[in-house]
Amino acid sequence: MTAMVSVIIPTLNADRLLPRCFDSLIAGAVRGVVREVIVADGGSTDATLAIADAAGAHIVHAGKSRAAQLAAGAAAAKCDWLLFLHPETALEQGWDTEVESFVDQALPERQRAAVFRFALEDFGGEARRAEAQAALRSVLLALPYGDQGLLMPRRLYKRVGGYRPLARLEDADIVRRVGRRRLVQLRARAVNVARPPKGTLRGLALSLLHALRVPSAVLAKL
Repeated sequence: MTAMVSVIIPTLNADRLLPRCFDSLIAGAVRGVVREVIVADGGSTDATLAIADAAGAHIVHAGKSRAAQLAAGAAAAKCDWLLFLHPETALEQGWDTEVESFVDQALPERQRAAVFRFALEDFGGEARRAEAQAALRSVLLALPYGDQGLLMPRRLYKRVGGYRPLARLEDADIVRRVGRRRLVQLRARAVNVARPPKGTLRGLALSLLHALRVPSAVLAKL
C-alpha cells in the first residue's frame, strides 16, 4: 500500500529556497507518497507565496515563529502521516521509497517517528565536520536537527502534544517528547543549504540543556 503523507513546510521569506525543496518532492508526488504539500507562512513579503501557489501547495497563514508555522501546518494537514520539512532542506533521490517502506512496516501498537541523515551541499571540510557533529548529537543526545526533517503518524503527533507555538527550540522540544525509543534515523539524507556558523555554540548549549530536560520556560529566558 502506498504511503500517504502530508508535507509541511514553514516559511518566512523563503523564495530562494523553496524551488529546491519542492523539486526534491516531485518523485514522491508522482508515486503518490506525497498527497499534499502545505506551506505554513509567517508573513512573507517576497515571492514565497507566489512560488508556493504555482507549485500547487496549500498555503496556511501562521505566526512568525517556526514553531507556530509548523503547528498551523499540522492542524491543516489531511493525511495520516506528517512530514515536517524546512525550506532549506532537499531530500535526496530515493527518500520516497524509504518513507513508503517505513510507513508500511509501522505498527499501530508501536508508533514511531523518523528523521533523515543530516547533510550539507557544500564540499568543504567544515561541512563534513558539521555533518559529523549532527550525527554525534543524534546518537548521544537523541536530538536531531529540524533540518533533518521529521516524519511521524498523526496519532503520535497528537499524543506527544505536537509543536508548541512558543517553544524556544521547537525541533529539540518535540523530539524530546517523542523519546529516543520511538525515533528512527532513515538512510536517506536531508541535504541542506549551508548557513553561517553564527550562534552554533549557543545552539549546542541550548540543545544540551534540552537533553538535561531544563524546562522550556527557563530556556525562553536565555
